[in-house]
Amino acid sequence: MSNSDYDSQIEKIALQIISDKISLDEQNPQTLKKYYDYAKSHFHLQEDLAIQLVNEAFLYLKLKSTDFDPLQEGDKFGAGFS
Repeated sequence: MSNSDYDSQIEKIALQIISDKISLDEQNPQTLKKYYDYAKSHFHLQEDLAIQLVNEAFLYLKLKSTDFDPLQEGDKFGAGFS
């Protein structure tokens, strides 16, 4: 899969998260399961890849919603930028 395809998948899940008005800090497994199942069925992914994709969609939205330099403050997200 190309990077543009992967980015498109992240964007589709992100749009659904926004549409559902879900908190970007959501941790409830029942709520997140909806997005994992969506990723598995629409993008034909295995469980672990679906979870990764959904987590990246939340991270994408979180980074997009804040005004900071990810290289300076990436440790807040566990990004480990140096």
